[in-house]
Amino acid sequence: MAARIVVTRRIPEPAVELLSATGDVWVSPHDRPLTTDELHEAVAGADTVVTLLHDRVDDAFLDAAGPGLRVVANVAVGYDNVDVPACARRGVVVTNTPGVLTEATADLAFALILMATRRLGEGERLIRAQTPWSWSMFFMLGSGIQGKTLGIVGLGKIGQATARRARAFGMEIAYAGRRRAHAELEGQLEARFLSFEELLGAADVVSLHCPLSAETHHLIDAAALDRMKPTACLINTTRGPVVDEAALAAALRSGAIAGAGLDVFEREPEVHPDLLDLENVVLIPHLGSATVETRTAMGVLAARNVVAVLAGEAPLTPVA
Repeated sequence: MAARIVVTRRIPEPAVELLSATGDVWVSPHDRPLTTDELHEAVAGADTVVTLLHDRVDDAFLDAAGPGLRVVANVAVGYDNVDVPACARRGVVVTNTPGVLTEATADLAFALILMATRRLGEGERLIRAQTPWSWSMFFMLGSGIQGKTLGIVGLGKIGQATARRARAFGMEIAYAGRRRAHAELEGQLEARFLSFEELLGAADVVSLHCPLSAETHHLIDAAALDRMKPTACLINTTRGPVVDEAALAAALRSGAIAGAGLDVFEREPEVHPDLLDLENVVLIPHLGSATVETRTAMGVLAARNVVAVLAGEAPLTPVA
């Protein structure tokens, strides 16, 4: 019998075509996250499930799928929505889609740096509101980034790509992480390794690129924000819960830090209401990988992982 492949939300057509050549594909007709009940009903009897970052893969999900489930292919660079140990206990392979979204996400991170430091969102809102204005020497002054320090938390592929963009703009690079990078990479980026606490105090812009885990949940809390310069900006393109949004809103309102740019949120698609009233924060709806080329590449990579596992081969990007 052909493998039953469940896709929990619409993905690019080239990926669906690849999957259809391998088995019987069911794609959710709802262009929204499935409810838990809908998700569990959809995956019943599946050999493969292609999930997205809003799908929770846990023991209840695995129970609903049944013993025939062989692979969960997560269309995301992360897999914090997947209980990997639970999958491993049942012999279910978990894959993700790293690498293909590196450049697009780094582009967006740097766009947020420019928007936050130069007050571009605020200026655009002023024009759209048809607020009277005129040019003057002191009108909507932001801050330049040349010669300033970009502090990268998590110097993985996306962190490195963001650092390369920052170097091209004349920024200095500092980074913090669980381990120090190789000397060759440090040399290429002219980057210096600091402790997390040192980085918070030294950086003019702090950009978050660490994965979400128990250790990084609310990594940026009130204490961390207090360590930052009052002229500094915080950028988050990784996962929303890395930042305590209530603490961030308080820091932005009090002037403890100068600004922020957020692509991700603690309870997506909800945004903490205190952030919505602030002019010194840029808010965009999780667009880090949102280019036609990148989203297509993500879907195709997930499909190729499925094809490999169903053929009895190793996946291209195994999580564990």
